[in-house]
Amino acid sequence: MMSNRPEYVAIWLGLAKLGVVTALINTNLRLQSLIHCLRIAEVKSIICMEDYSSAIEDIKDSIPGVQMYKMYSNAEKQEDGIYSLNKLLSEASTEEPVVEEEIGYRDKLMYIYTSGTTGLPKVAIVLNSRFLLVVMPFNLLGLRSKDILYNPNPLYHTAGGVLGVGFAILEGIPVVLRSKFSVTAYWTDCIKYNCTAAQYVGEMCRYLLNAPPRVEDNAHRLRLMFGNGMRPQIWSEFVKRFNINRVTEFYGSSEGNANIVNLDGRTGAVGFVPLIVPRKFHPVAIIRVNSETYEPIRGPNGLCIRADINEPGMFIGLIKEGNASMEFSGYLDKEASKKKILENVFVKGDKAFLSGDILMQDEYGYIYFKDRVGDTFRWKGENVASAEVEGVISNIAGQRDATVYGVQVPGMEGRAGMAAIVDPDSLLDFKALAEGLEKALPSYARPIFLRIVKELEMTGSFKLKKVHLQKEGFDPSKVQDKMYFLSGNKEYVEITPELYQEIISGSRKF
Repeated sequence: MMSNRPEYVAIWLGLAKLGVVTALINTNLRLQSLIHCLRIAEVKSIICMEDYSSAIEDIKDSIPGVQMYKMYSNAEKQEDGIYSLNKLLSEASTEEPVVEEEIGYRDKLMYIYTSGTTGLPKVAIVLNSRFLLVVMPFNLLGLRSKDILYNPNPLYHTAGGVLGVGFAILEGIPVVLRSKFSVTAYWTDCIKYNCTAAQYVGEMCRYLLNAPPRVEDNAHRLRLMFGNGMRPQIWSEFVKRFNINRVTEFYGSSEGNANIVNLDGRTGAVGFVPLIVPRKFHPVAIIRVNSETYEPIRGPNGLCIRADINEPGMFIGLIKEGNASMEFSGYLDKEASKKKILENVFVKGDKAFLSGDILMQDEYGYIYFKDRVGDTFRWKGENVASAEVEGVISNIAGQRDATVYGVQVPGMEGRAGMAAIVDPDSLLDFKALAEGLEKALPSYARPIFLRIVKELEMTGSFKLKKVHLQKEGFDPSKVQDKMYFLSGNKEYVEITPELYQEIISGSRKF
């Protein structure tokens, strides 16, 4: 449990040579969430920086028998019952350690926790083979051996901790680590360290674009940025403003085998699978699913049906044991792993990994991310992809943070759209927002309700959380934030207790 620093990588890499599996803990976790992550990985010891001592101290009675190793800011400091990592490292031999059992290609390397927006984290197993497979084809991303890579992503996630440092370990590409992503420091860091490539995740690019223009915007040497989560709505503007020659967007997950990459910078695409190759040879596919339950739709033969061109569907990765690129190592929790496996997909007896994401392929073979299962909701008989609506709102509202979700309205089918928008200084122009949404979105996709918040909670990989907002809904007696209702598709009016009663009683039509 450490912040981004070279020792973080050196420690898990050294332990891996001995055959020790390291679980990379999210440094933001506290109390029950932290206990959960330690228990499900069955940890025997914890290595942490002094900064996180209080988090461990708060739960020590819940993890009896777990030994603690601490790295102190003052190397002379010692505490009873805790091993000083500073002292142990200073006394350690510089000779190669004797390893009793040779470490294999298919042995476990580390555990990385999935950071999803629902439920408690699950432990994804990363094998040595998986690490090599992800990192070795570095040139596909556009990286060169002489590049210098800027990595401000947390090392406890796959993006920062596997990709971000893997290039240094396997290819010798220097990596510049920052302890925490900073909008103001991003370009100045890249300039200072002569970075030629940089990595992004989630909403980072939108934050950078939202910052006031500075001379540093074009004074850097970056020619390549790669990552996942670049919104199609800002792609062209981002590339133009910051003079980035190439953006490589990829799609994948810590545990899954459904991984693709957009090699030629096609705006908005997360990957490409050539349609000139017969689909039966593709390791990935998009299948039709029920729009409400997301269960696969099967034909008369009991097998899944491939989605048509430009038809959204569930993205899957076909599983083939013994093939490093197509196998599914899953989670430590075997039951959780089973839920991610689909059987009898295109032929009897075959299996596939369910990504849980809705994607779409165009007539050229480019694949686009549409939404996550659970984020898509149905209203007025139509499916609403929250990710697309969020992008539109953010553009209209001056790149403000916004998250969209569906809320239930008594007596009405489906879920009505609701958007939480960050506006701490009350500067949002509601009239311009309503007019912009009317022009950009069909009526069923326009948020019926707005909630104005001071900030939005995010995961460690810069994805907006929304589950608790969805649960709170639009009841003014439960929510302290100001909320608004779209009246007649033209204007947003504040939700009062009286208006709320009209809405839930059905007397206010919409």
